[in-house]
Amino acid sequence: MTNQPVGKTGRLFGVGLGPGDPELVTVKAARLIAAADVVAYHAARHGRSNARAIAAGYLREGQIEEALIYPVTVETTDHPGGYQGAIDDFYAESAARLAAHLDAGRDVVVLAEGDPFFYGSYMHMHKRLAGRYDATVVPGVTSVSAASAVLGRPLMERDEVLTVLPGTLEPKDLAERLAATDSAAVMKLGRTFEGVREALAEAGRLDDAWYVERATTGRERSGPLRDVDPATVPYFSLALLPSPAATAFGLGLAEAPVDTTFNGTVAPEEPAGGLVSLEDANAAALTRFASGDDRGTGGVTVVGLGPGARHWLTPEAQEALAAADDLVGYGPYVDRVPPNPRQRRHSSDNRVEAERAAFALDLAKRGRRVAVVSSGDPGVFAMAAAVLEVAEDPQWADVPIRIIPGLTAAQAVASRAGAPLGHDFCILSLSDRLKPWSVIESRLAAAAAADLVIAVYNPASKSRREQLVRALELLRGHRRPGTPVVVGRDVGGPAESVRITTLAALDPATIDMRCLLIIGSSQTRAVTRGDGTTAVFTPRHYPA
Repeated sequence: MTNQPVGKTGRLFGVGLGPGDPELVTVKAARLIAAADVVAYHAARHGRSNARAIAAGYLREGQIEEALIYPVTVETTDHPGGYQGAIDDFYAESAARLAAHLDAGRDVVVLAEGDPFFYGSYMHMHKRLAGRYDATVVPGVTSVSAASAVLGRPLMERDEVLTVLPGTLEPKDLAERLAATDSAAVMKLGRTFEGVREALAEAGRLDDAWYVERATTGRERSGPLRDVDPATVPYFSLALLPSPAATAFGLGLAEAPVDTTFNGTVAPEEPAGGLVSLEDANAAALTRFASGDDRGTGGVTVVGLGPGARHWLTPEAQEALAAADDLVGYGPYVDRVPPNPRQRRHSSDNRVEAERAAFALDLAKRGRRVAVVSSGDPGVFAMAAAVLEVAEDPQWADVPIRIIPGLTAAQAVASRAGAPLGHDFCILSLSDRLKPWSVIESRLAAAAAADLVIAVYNPASKSRREQLVRALELLRGHRRPGTPVVVGRDVGGPAESVRITTLAALDPATIDMRCLLIIGSSQTRAVTRGDGTTAVFTPRHYPA
């Protein structure tokens, strides 16, 4: 949008920067930012500006910077006109500051996150200045588009209707609008999150809703909205109801198997490539498969994603994920892999390991390069064993299988506490879904009697509460009450917590499926460091 210039004044540009990734700044926006005499941006009272941070690489020396500092954001104010009065005065004063530059013949660029006219602060400058100066708006990628791309889920198709809503609406009004649309994006979460979740539940849409935070930035987070802790939600986040048609074709939440293969039908027919036998292939062929250079050869790579944090993903795992044609795995783990438009993503429930493995092997047999993703290390209570077990079937004997290790949850939790695994230790799972409790109990007793440090996976779930109680009773018969215990929850994830307690004080009611326990041996120590923190370690020597 451009108005005719008046006199020899400077020109005003409202420039959209996109959602956060500096590479999503348009060529036009970058050119205008670099050429501007004055660069203005909004910021809270702490002075930091997300918009300036995105544009930093496009700024040049000698430019005048105008930081437009909000007098209030969500706090109270003693302004006689209240919050709105303080904001109105701020916009008027900011417009006057920019007008002074324009009157002096300086070109002014106002930086705007996302798109300037999409819930952007620039529009308040535009309304006050566009009638007097040559004003041009440069559109940017919106956070809604970014969130859709991050999730790998379309917003709408054909005749579907997309509705964009502010989370500040009353939950009842919001629920009515959500129930009446196909797809939706709900902006401005933060303090409104609980009301938005209430509205989604009332509209019967909660199970279809996704949460995306700081899309395309280094602090990006996404996942099913129902699982998000309200206390962790910032303002720069949104709720998304993707295309219902996309959900119907397998791009919904994790509980809904994404491919009909998991319901017992065969995988879609793919062009067959030259198959390589794992037993007969020579080293060169295996190297080509491992590196992804042999585009015509199918195979399965089981990839460990680590316990959660992206920086714990190994370069080898990153290369394997990038080379894959298909991603297969439990829904939340697949969602941790950044979308690649070239790839197909196949999510499923976490209780169909064998079906998932068979599906991956069948795709590979048809010439696809398949990455089966696991949290942590795929060889520790995860998909590597499931794939190899299913691959014993003669029909998949010639499908290449490669295992890429990952950082395990036990290692991650141990690192946060110190070095509790510094001497001999064992790893046990308390889940009796795939093995009887009698076996778990006998192994736990043997490990306790052997004085091993014990890392306990799957300690409890909503339906398994008694097992941990019985396990602690057994361990307390072998270990002193003050034995250090490390409780790690969601380590590497957004809700990470690490707690150090004792065997006597550990309360089973505080433990759930997202926890991992490390129970010390007779030699494990918990010491207070000079900064007041507690470190847990097991000495490398053992008394004679």
